[in-house]
Amino acid sequence: MAVREALVDLDRARPGVGERLTGALREAIAGRRIPPGTRLPSSRDLAADLGVSRGLVVSAYEQLVAEGRLVSRRGSGTVVAPEAAEAADHGHPPPAPAPAGVAPLRPGVPDLGMFPRAAWRRAYERALSSALDTDLDYTDPAGVPRLRAELASYLGRVRAARVGADAVVVTTGAAQALSLLGRVLAARGMVEVGVEDPGSAGIRDHLRAHGLRLRPVPVDDRGLVVSALGGVRAVFVTPAHQFPVGAVLAPDRRAELIAWARRTGGLVIEDDYDAEFRYDREPVGCLQGLAPDVVAFVGSASKALAPGLRRGWLVPPPAWLAAVRQAKCDADMGGSALEQLAFAELLASGGYDRHLRRARRAQRTRRDALVEALRRHLPQVRVSGIAAGLHLVAELPAGVDDRALAARARAAGLGPLALSDLRLGTTGPPGLVLGYAARSPDELSAAVAALARLL
Repeated sequence: MAVREALVDLDRARPGVGERLTGALREAIAGRRIPPGTRLPSSRDLAADLGVSRGLVVSAYEQLVAEGRLVSRRGSGTVVAPEAAEAADHGHPPPAPAPAGVAPLRPGVPDLGMFPRAAWRRAYERALSSALDTDLDYTDPAGVPRLRAELASYLGRVRAARVGADAVVVTTGAAQALSLLGRVLAARGMVEVGVEDPGSAGIRDHLRAHGLRLRPVPVDDRGLVVSALGGVRAVFVTPAHQFPVGAVLAPDRRAELIAWARRTGGLVIEDDYDAEFRYDREPVGCLQGLAPDVVAFVGSASKALAPGLRRGWLVPPPAWLAAVRQAKCDADMGGSALEQLAFAELLASGGYDRHLRRARRAQRTRRDALVEALRRHLPQVRVSGIAAGLHLVAELPAGVDDRALAARARAAGLGPLALSDLRLGTTGPPGLVLGYAARSPDELSAAVAALARLL
């Protein structure tokens, strides 16, 4: 059969076979080695022929259906779409692994091409068909009850959070969660907030925009230095995977931070940044599960699914819940009910978990490719922060101007961040923050080679 012949050279020995299977099918369709109208083998049959798991074949089929290269109809199997050949006839290249706007090595962006379009479409259709008329009315400002219940279950199961459905506030991402907390902090006179240093420049700008003053708190390889908090009564922290250095907040510092909050009446704002992506060790539970009375837990699906979905959540301490709910009502009266119901369906069906497993496999392969490319092309840099997340830090030799290097890289079409731009009050060695989520291993290797020429 044409499909099996087209995939005869598929290398199944190396990691990342799922990406290569999708790419091989895509290229075979674009090059007419699998002609329009060809009926593909069932996922079970093709998996058996290739010696791979059925899940890899299902994921490849779903991705190519989402791209419009395949058509899948119940009872008719999966066939190559006529439109796929027309694109090849006009010289259109197959879609890139990531949109052209996502520069190689840019951190903070997932592989947008991996968004589970087929699973999301099914979830949305189920949500639409099962929604009651009353679900289309203005919803609870804190979010649709079903989504809040699914999120509470998910966070308890995966992140060891201690949360009931009534405590969850659905947001349009981590940014809105910080906006809500910023309003309540300002109203309570808690206008000085500790922030990790180095840390996210975007988070700092967002907090400042809400009238808050920032106090830089140093970070080392064990996370936030709690003893340096000074007189603040609120602190923003990324304990699961610190941005940018990648440290996990050490157990003794977790205990110290919780004790500080209880002693001072302070608030710990926990951004559960990159917690879904761990490669070399088991995930760590969230701080909120240890101290729900003093921790506001912030999370989103921006890195797991896509920033454009605008799905997030906030679990404030009980004493803060009423004020946060009121702030949410003032902000948008609850947001889109149908999209919330669709996300609830994705969680309930296991589609979110399946997508994360697939994404973790792909991202681990890309991380390994980036580390190997750095070793080969830039052996003088020190690489850190690789155990989790979607980025790493490449520490540069002393005397290198990381800001100037990052500017030259941007001019060359690359997207690294200068480590110096992420420092607020501390000093440290120059470095670059490099993302690997949005590009293929080959593209990452080529990007590092280009970066080495610039350096």
